[in-house]
Amino acid sequence: MEAVLKQNTIMEKTNRVLGINEKDARISRTYFIVTFLALLVGGFLGLLQGLNRAGLLELPTWMNYYQILTAHGLFLVLVFTSFFTIGYFYAALSHTLGGLLAEVRTMAWIGFGLKIVGFVMALIPILMNEASVMYTFYPPMAASPWFYVGLALIVVGVWMCAFGAFINVAHWRKQNKGKHIPILSFFATGVFILLFFGSLPVAIEVIGLIIPWSFGWVDTINVMLSRTLFWAFGHTLVNIWYLTAVSAWYVIVPKIMGGRRFSDLLTRLVVILLVILNIPGGFHHQIVDPGISETVKFLHVFMSLAIGFPSLMTAYAMFSVFEKTGRKKGAKGLFGWFKKLPWGDVRFLAPMIAMIAFIPAGAGGVVQTMNQLDQVVHNTMWIVGHFHLTLGMTAVMTFFGMSYWLVPYVSGRILTPKMNKFGVIQTIIWTVGMSTMSIAMHLVGLLGSPRRTSFSTYGDHATALGWDPYLIFLAIGGTLLIIGVIMQVYAVFHLMFRAPKGQEEFPIAEPEESASKTPFWTERWTRWIFIMLIVVAMGYVIPLVDFIGNAPPGSPPFKTW
Repeated sequence: MEAVLKQNTIMEKTNRVLGINEKDARISRTYFIVTFLALLVGGFLGLLQGLNRAGLLELPTWMNYYQILTAHGLFLVLVFTSFFTIGYFYAALSHTLGGLLAEVRTMAWIGFGLKIVGFVMALIPILMNEASVMYTFYPPMAASPWFYVGLALIVVGVWMCAFGAFINVAHWRKQNKGKHIPILSFFATGVFILLFFGSLPVAIEVIGLIIPWSFGWVDTINVMLSRTLFWAFGHTLVNIWYLTAVSAWYVIVPKIMGGRRFSDLLTRLVVILLVILNIPGGFHHQIVDPGISETVKFLHVFMSLAIGFPSLMTAYAMFSVFEKTGRKKGAKGLFGWFKKLPWGDVRFLAPMIAMIAFIPAGAGGVVQTMNQLDQVVHNTMWIVGHFHLTLGMTAVMTFFGMSYWLVPYVSGRILTPKMNKFGVIQTIIWTVGMSTMSIAMHLVGLLGSPRRTSFSTYGDHATALGWDPYLIFLAIGGTLLIIGVIMQVYAVFHLMFRAPKGQEEFPIAEPEESASKTPFWTERWTRWIFIMLIVVAMGYVIPLVDFIGNAPPGSPPFKTW
């Protein structure tokens, strides 16, 4: 046993000194190539969508608004985020656990293949205009059944990567009994647990309900049941991006600043809470749906708001780190530490702006959780603005900032001062573009402009014409964003293939010197998963039994485009 432990420790130290194992690095690099190609294509589709929505661009007859909306969602919501998350956490697992196991590498490649095949299968019907159902794939709108088969393969591919991560972590724990899982691998465990359990409902929806219905094997579908299963996944997916970003805020950002991590116990508690409380939060997307009792809706408002507690803990922890680090560097006065932050370092600037953006993004989320307030904004552009502020600023800007050290790390290259400056400019352009677009969306949403529709003046109605100035700002923001996309994609491929060779650091901050010992109960993942399932059951068992036992007449498939 001692020999095994010694060998394992040597592997971890070697990994830290010499960098990532080339076989592990190839996995992450390949995932990142797909990630940023998807960003490029999805970004252009978003620009077309924005210009058309603002009435500035007439799409050709062979392409419609709903078609590019669906493709935009597929490229960015499903491919960009999932491939980045897996590439990042597999690099983190390799770095902190002393390398990936051979069988785990095989599982990562099998998962990659399944996701690519599934992506192509889902994309072809979209290109043929046989799947313009928007990426929320709401019945009774029905796409080509092959679109859904492709989505199912993507989910199976994600599961393969999740189980690979579980195997690697379990192996490390077996070799390191009594030790805490390294903090980034702890985050990875939480994220992959959410990816698996959060995608189970949508897998049941797609495989058990939609595919048989879209193939014509059954005549009708239970619409309420399918919507509920979708949103159990949909909102969890958003929080998976958030938890991925949070891992960088807690662990990476303090190191880049020259500081130390906030409490290790609080960090692990935040991960556990986000895993336990997350899945029932999705029900607030149905708060204006009929057929759900007031009692159930009230329960879900509480369960949705519960996600705010770990977010508030994160805000406290991060501001504490900023202040402590600034004061160590000689900051004076109440806010003198603000000037000591490394604003010229893109690895800090991008995630910092992402954190600031999460303040209004989170506040907007609280609005949508409330029954009365959600009645005002639910089917308007406000929701689209909130989504872009949350995903496009909070999550994506963190991912962008991470790419400036993560991509060179897995490529055996370094971030040069010139490329850092390029990244700062890209970050500013992206910030201005996304702020302009999302603020315009929020405002025009409050004025009643609907979401999920292409441009229309509704017969030159005065109210609809009043939306035009805001839609112009939407288009301006979208144009700036595509410049930011092109710059980001250039930066990633430059850092991967053209930057000077060397060894970029994988920045992991150490805990505070005075930190108390973290109790071992935080490692009881079986217990946290059991509690998570109880919370999920509290939220979903009663409404799902009601939807099945008192189901209204099912719906046949509709093609509305």
